[in-house]
Amino acid sequence: MATSFGALCTDFYINQKLAVKMDLPYDRETILHLFERVRKSEPSMDRFRRYDNELALESGRREAEYKWLALRQNSIRTGHVNPESMEAAYRFHKLILEIVPFHLSISPLDVDYLDLMFGFDLECNDNHDRVVYDALLAESPLANLANLPGYPEAKLLDVQPVVGLALDRRGETQAYFEVKTRARGRRGQVSRSRPEPISILLTVRKYGPVESVEELKNLCDIIAEQAERLASDRLVPDLLTPIARQITSSA
Repeated sequence: MATSFGALCTDFYINQKLAVKMDLPYDRETILHLFERVRKSEPSMDRFRRYDNELALESGRREAEYKWLALRQNSIRTGHVNPESMEAAYRFHKLILEIVPFHLSISPLDVDYLDLMFGFDLECNDNHDRVVYDALLAESPLANLANLPGYPEAKLLDVQPVVGLALDRRGETQAYFEVKTRARGRRGQVSRSRPEPISILLTVRKYGPVESVEELKNLCDIIAEQAERLASDRLVPDLLTPIARQITSSA
């Protein structure tokens, strides 16, 4: 992978979500026409799958880089995993924004919000919650929450910090920093399955409505610029780097 963000983690991905207020059409002809149109522009996306409450068009996942499109009742989501460049990922997401409004009859008033999510996955064989706690919280006042007198067998079950910010006065543009841990049972047992990564996520969201559906591609560019700046200035130094160092030191 060629992106500078991708060099910092095991897998890097850029996901997009267009949320709408009214239910999307779900009839066979409409969906097939849409997916065929996407496949025409992205020939590698030739796998049509059905999940719970979701229809998806995907490329093969044998390679590190792959793309996907998923339709739910009130959203269109896309993802580009390990893109060769940031521009390649943005081109894919903007292609979807160009195609779906006309195939799914989305009007400007119907747009609830558009967001981009940058995801950074870090392989970790150790206790995810302990790693995140030691990396981010051990030297803070919150560390006292994990030191309970009278409970000598107490152990960490869930350390997944989330910080949300309004980026403008009216709160129409928002950013969320999130750390997701996995691989533990609900009673704290270590999972016997293959270890999953710690995910460090940044989501930048802009609420609608928009003046026209053609505006969505420009909105994607604006959101992408904000996300790149926040990832470089805050996520990488303040979340990703401390967690990556802790994973290395605990190995």
